[in-house]
Amino acid sequence: MTIDGAAAPPPVLLSERQIADRVDQLARQISADHASVDELLLIGVLRGAFIFLADLARRLTIPTTIDFMALSHYEHGSAPSGAVRLVMDLRIPIAGRSVLLVEDIVDSGETLSYLRRMLEARGPASLKICALTRKPDRLTADVRVDYVGFDIPDAWVVGYGLDFDNKFRSLPYIGILPPATKS
Repeated sequence: MTIDGAAAPPPVLLSERQIADRVDQLARQISADHASVDELLLIGVLRGAFIFLADLARRLTIPTTIDFMALSHYEHGSAPSGAVRLVMDLRIPIAGRSVLLVEDIVDSGETLSYLRRMLEARGPASLKICALTRKPDRLTADVRVDYVGFDIPDAWVVGYGLDFDNKFRSLPYIGILPPATKS
């Protein structure tokens, strides 16, 4: 069996049911916290957050608008150098708006710290961050994440939008990629 052109699927870390239940909980909490806003602007960070963003947006009970942005890391081998480049900017102005930045994973937190500073400079009325997964053992940046789906171990995870070399994004669960797969 192949998925996204890759060989065997990785072992499950978070099941489809666990993810769906947690997205439901996050949506209820976010909806309650933003019940008084006219409209919440959801900003998805491409590419990894698109599945999570879609599921979360469908479960919110408040009015929303959605926009996307994309970033790129300058990399040396498989380790990001820390330099972040904006590849695709927002199309919707955020000044004066209530904003929820939706991320797939918080690893070191450096990218998220960069994004928070960039977006805060644009003058939103409020800016909150929601991440599906976070690796607490890898955090090097002091960045607040307002809504966290799951704290996960320091392993390469794929599925539910997360990928390795553009493979495994379409898995309905999150799995741990065995080291041999990355060779």
